[in-house]
Amino acid sequence: MTGTAISASTLPLNNSFATLPPAFFTRLMPTPLPAPYFVAASAPAAALLGLDPARLADADFVELLSGNAVAERSKPLAAVYSGHQFGVWAGQLGDGRAILLGDIDTANGPLELQLKGAGATPYSRMGDGRAVLRSSIREFLCSEAMAALGIPTSRALAIMGSNQGVLRETMETAAVVTRMAPSFIRFGSFEHWASSRKTDELKILADYVLAQFYPELQAADNPYQALLAEVCQRTARLMAQWQAVGFMHGVMNTDNMSILGLTLDYGPFGFMEAFDGQHICNHTDQQGRYSYANQPKVGHWNCYALAQALLPLIDDLEGAQAAVDSYQSTFADSMNAQLRAKLGLLTEQPDDPALFDAMFGLMQANHVDFTQFFRALGNLQLAAPQLDAPLRDMFIDRDSFDAWAATYRARLQQENSVDAQRKLAMDRVNPKYVLRNYLAQVAIEKAQQHDYSEIARLLAVLQKPFDEQPEHQHYAALPPDWASHLEVSCSS
Repeated sequence: MTGTAISASTLPLNNSFATLPPAFFTRLMPTPLPAPYFVAASAPAAALLGLDPARLADADFVELLSGNAVAERSKPLAAVYSGHQFGVWAGQLGDGRAILLGDIDTANGPLELQLKGAGATPYSRMGDGRAVLRSSIREFLCSEAMAALGIPTSRALAIMGSNQGVLRETMETAAVVTRMAPSFIRFGSFEHWASSRKTDELKILADYVLAQFYPELQAADNPYQALLAEVCQRTARLMAQWQAVGFMHGVMNTDNMSILGLTLDYGPFGFMEAFDGQHICNHTDQQGRYSYANQPKVGHWNCYALAQALLPLIDDLEGAQAAVDSYQSTFADSMNAQLRAKLGLLTEQPDDPALFDAMFGLMQANHVDFTQFFRALGNLQLAAPQLDAPLRDMFIDRDSFDAWAATYRARLQQENSVDAQRKLAMDRVNPKYVLRNYLAQVAIEKAQQHDYSEIARLLAVLQKPFDEQPEHQHYAALPPDWASHLEVSCSS
């Protein structure tokens, strides 16, 4: 596939999801967006499709990716699903403002293209089906930032904007973000059929997922149990990756959990700054269900919900329980491996959990910046505690830091750690740049004045999160005082 040969109208779309029975979706056209214009595009995401990112600003792609035109081979649809929201059964949900255009074959398998904000669907539940520019920018930037961090995620191809007014807490303007993933099937897609005891449809969906995404599991003695175990383990590893970079999803409802173990549906997310394990990034989450500390437990809870949905197919309660139980051990192993890498440890030792717990206790007590702490930790020199000042000064209680650092140094000496080698390894896993809320807000406020340059600059920085980028040092800075008033909620 060559980027120059593809036009918007001849985009080589398939639609494997559309081969499912009609009960799984509603076919409909996107609602046209008045006078759409190009806002931003991701070159790495475009490359996955073999597209020239510069072409996405052309009129034909602006029309296509705003929902004003449809490619010849597209079969637009909105999918139905259900789910638990904040731990409570919410019943039928579905794509309330997302429309699937189809999928494109790539070197790494098919990728679905979905327009978020493309208008009302039968599943909009009194909503207007639109997304606003503010939330579209946040999703676009974070999708691509997470991919650059090496975390499984949906991708974001482009944003198209419009001056059409959309009422949220205040009047805002509309936008459409084009999302990409191998599939947008969720835990809630299975809960939908299980809740109404439609086992035939449940089996159709499970068989489709197995055939499309987990063909190696089809030969298992119980393919549905194998599917559940694999999804639980992928979810556990994903939770460990989130925790390791301080990412908080904010709305870990079962309808936002990917059956492929991807980070899906970026709403009120946040990256940890001043460390607080109980931090809640979603202003709507008054009870703190989705706090940083709770994310791994909620991931486990969501896997139980998926197990309950798949149980009619698994037909083995103990087998389903065993599949869900694999979550906990997988998470523990993955989290410990992530932390060893973040601390530059080459071996596994019995006292490592105590070292990690003491570290997080120290971070909690002193509210040190999550990203800056781990990045600076790579500069620690084994035989030169007197050079610890930049790291030590992050802590109010410097004596407690000194005590922990002495334990950490002793642990490094056990494996004859070499400073230069350790720093290189740590800098490859401890990012210098993450999408802090204030950085996104600066880009949003400029975009609301029709200046989209900061989106492109910030995206370029976030696409190389582990590089020093001295010319962009200010993007790694602590949040300014005004950022303490920023709140994100489910409104988008």
